Amino acid sequence: MVRTLSEPSVLLLGDTRLESVSAPVLNPAAPSSRAQYRSLHRVLAQFRARHGFGRAIAAPQIGIPRRFIAADLGAGPFTLINPVITFRSAQTFSLWDDCMSFPDLLVRVRRHTQISVEYQDETGELTRLDKLERAMSELFQHEIDHLDGVLAVHRAVDENAVIKRADYERDPQYYDCLVD
Repeated sequence: MVRTLSEPSVLLLGDTRLESVSAPVLNPAAPSSRAQYRSLHRVLAQFRARHGFGRAIAAPQIGIPRRFIAADLGAGPFTLINPVITFRSAQTFSLWDDCMSFPDLLVRVRRHTQISVEYQDETGELTRLDKLERAMSELFQHEIDHLDGVLAVHRAVDENAVIKRADYERDPQYYDCLVD
């Protein structure tokens, strides 16, 4: 029997590994680390092709309990290693958050309107994203939460804040009125 290696799959809601705090990446430029980054980027690309959404994914979502995120915001993929939020605006907003670990659900959460993030790139160089606009702020808050074992369902604003994606798609105007 020939065994083939396949890409890891995205862990789904209910898998307890999603609720664990991830360990720092000690050597961002190590070949083993780089292999894990590439694997996470491939999973992101595959998920986007299959589901039509997904701008970023955190390593714990494929069972790697380390602090890095693969992102592709349209200008090509990049990796955020050991990201830390260094600024959070006082102003917040609510939105329907989606997640690769529960692709058929949306969760109404509250996020900071702006954040700043420091992270290392794949060479270990420190990089800063300062006072990100709203869409990037909410994205990186979501992904950094994954590194801390926090899921969007843990941040649901109330008992009616988790809905099926199909329900949203049937009546987006109604659901959009429920967020900022």
